[in-house]
Amino acid sequence: MNDTHNTGAGGIVIEGLRKVYGSGDTAVEALKDVNMTVGPGEVVGLVGPSGSGKSTLLKCLGAIIEPTAGRMLLGGREIYRDGWKIKDLRALRRDNIGFVFQAPYLIPFLDVTDNVAILPMLAGVPNAQARARALELLSALDVAHRARAQPSQLSGGEQQRVSIARALANRPPVILADEPTAPLDSERAMAVMSILQQMALQAQTAIIVVTHDEKIIPTFRRIFHIREGRTVEEKGEGRALGR
Repeated sequence: MNDTHNTGAGGIVIEGLRKVYGSGDTAVEALKDVNMTVGPGEVVGLVGPSGSGKSTLLKCLGAIIEPTAGRMLLGGREIYRDGWKIKDLRALRRDNIGFVFQAPYLIPFLDVTDNVAILPMLAGVPNAQARARALELLSALDVAHRARAQPSQLSGGEQQRVSIARALANRPPVILADEPTAPLDSERAMAVMSILQQMALQAQTAIIVVTHDEKIIPTFRRIFHIREGRTVEEKGEGRALGR
């Protein structure tokens, strides 16, 4: 096990996060003062108009771009405080952060099982163990019957379930979901949110869902609005969902 792995305690903490693009007269302050906490087992929504800073925040939290200032903790571990505290950001992303995108981005020449098992394999988990973990997740997400299928043989809803399984494969303390229900109809969108809620509770994973999808807003207990680079928290309905 490498030094970046964490099993989930601590959730997400963001304090005073800033991100400035450029310098001098051309500087643009994309994030001005972002403060968020997401507990283990919690799914929160992140909403805001285009250009408000949602994508920038997700990229900072996902260790894809470097913030300008502030502090971030994942799974109880400080990863950034006015500079990265982790040397191997690639391993940090692989072992501590699960990503779910609007498009599933499955590898077309691998079957469903290997699409999920690939991350544990890259982390050094023996192939048989990685595939066993993949099958466990596929079963939990009701797509185990598609384990030997190619991505092109799956429906849109099945592909999204496989992408969620892949995000959970390394038991990350954090999942970042960027518009995961955008291409789905209401029934499938609610199914995806139900899965995220259940997986968050079962694995004690902290999940942030960036969305413009009005139909899933009532599922969040807490919603963070980002406006002009700052966050404002709002209490949500927290509608319970069944599978």
